[in-house]
Amino acid sequence: MNRPVTHLCAHHLEGMSYRDADLVEDLIGKKTFSEVMFSQIMGRDARPVDLRIVDAVLITLMEHGLTPSAIATRVVYMSAPENLQGAVAAGLMAVGSSFVGTMENCSVLLDRILKADDAEALAREIVQAHRDTKKPLPGFGHHLHKPDDPRALKLLALAKAEPDLQGKWVAALELLARTVDEIYGRHITINATGAVAALLGELGIPTQLMRGFAVISRAAGLVSHIAEEQQDPAGRFIWETIDREIPYVGAGKSAHHQTER
Repeated sequence: MNRPVTHLCAHHLEGMSYRDADLVEDLIGKKTFSEVMFSQIMGRDARPVDLRIVDAVLITLMEHGLTPSAIATRVVYMSAPENLQGAVAAGLMAVGSSFVGTMENCSVLLDRILKADDAEALAREIVQAHRDTKKPLPGFGHHLHKPDDPRALKLLALAKAEPDLQGKWVAALELLARTVDEIYGRHITINATGAVAALLGELGIPTQLMRGFAVISRAAGLVSHIAEEQQDPAGRFIWETIDREIPYVGAGKSAHHQTER
């Protein structure tokens, strides 16, 4: 078994290195957080186009109101205000296959389409299979944004305006979108995480790492929810509302036998 090594960081008595850069001399005061983050994750220097797209993605995913992740953070912070990092961690646990982190599942589909000999046929197969099984199609649909998710439209427009991007991932997503509308017989929006999957794919970011960018972005948003919670608390209101609106019906009783409260 080979001895493991790391290329990410080394520390010594007089300083520290990030990959091949000296933290103090090369990075602090000279590089942005996004530049260093991208280099650390991807193992290469960020191009201007990488930074523009990554920043757009991070801004897009930072917030979406009182979502499950924000609610979790606020309620945990209410319970343990001495543990800010625990409250943020609680919210980040909600970044998954239903909310915020769905770009990963969409990326799997786009990658399959890009590798297919007949992309249109595979797109039809994918969409039809999801419709037949009544499973949500990753990257499509939104319960709040109709007829289109404005975030997705903006992200895709940004990508198309970049001459340094090949556009293959965006084209695969748009092929899938046309197929969705055709098979479902109505327009279903590309949502923000669907667009994010295409944009990160254009940058060469592996599918298995895409959700990490959602985690980085949403962490910042959750810290802002804690900042607001400190000034204008909502955690107890959330708790008390749930306690009031979800009545106890007792063992052996179904929802049909609830007494209105």
